[in-house]
Amino acid sequence: MKLLVRTGLAAAVAAGAIATAVAPASAAVGVGDAHVVAGAHAVVPNPKTVKAAAYNQARSILANAGSQTAAKSHPIHGKDDVPVSYGTSLLAAARDEFRQTDRKLPPKDKKSDMSIPHYNAIHSAAKTMGIDKW
Repeated sequence: MKLLVRTGLAAAVAAGAIATAVAPASAAVGVGDAHVVAGAHAVVPNPKTVKAAAYNQARSILANAGSQTAAKSHPIHGKDDVPVSYGTSLLAAARDEFRQTDRKLPPKDKKSDMSIPHYNAIHSAAKTMGIDKW
């Protein structure tokens, strides 16, 4: 019985590997029959660059939410866009700062180890820049 199960699994893995290797590149892009899970969001790869105006707007959102790091950072000017690392660094620094600031709040008042307004500000800034991972 174990041999039968192992053989079946090996055949399924081999068939999957062949199908993946043979499938055209356009087949990997389609998401027509994607299964949606409540509470989950699609993970979209970060862009390579961020528009300077979007970075500056995200910086303002974070500074208005109380991020000293964002407030001290310089606005981008004279460029159309900047590397995405500028945005991810800004988000990560604000996230760490907010978590440190909010560490003594009761768990019921926090989301992702920061206050709900700070959480919302981080995600609003990330959405403004089109960044999903930071």
